[in-house]
Amino acid sequence: MLVQHLPRDSALIRALHGEAADWSVTDYLLAAVVDQLAEANWMFATVNRDEDTESIDFPEPVPRPGADHEGPAPETAPRQQPSALELAQFFG
Repeated sequence: MLVQHLPRDSALIRALHGEAADWSVTDYLLAAVVDQLAEANWMFATVNRDEDTESIDFPEPVPRPGADHEGPAPETAPRQQPSALELAQFFG
């Protein structure tokens, strides 16, 4: 029970979760917002560009702890998001 209430920066939490221990639910939500905004801007620019101009590269997602940087293309890469319990705790 005591382990459950350790601070985020404790040695045990860092050993278990690595650099993900530095990220809170808020950090994951902000990264998701930044990614969505970048994708929306990319879509807007792509749709409104002149047909003769070069296409715009799809935006790179914000790097997240533990994410594989050599994985699939950004359009198909699964997003690491907070769990339902973490979201409920954040908004509850």
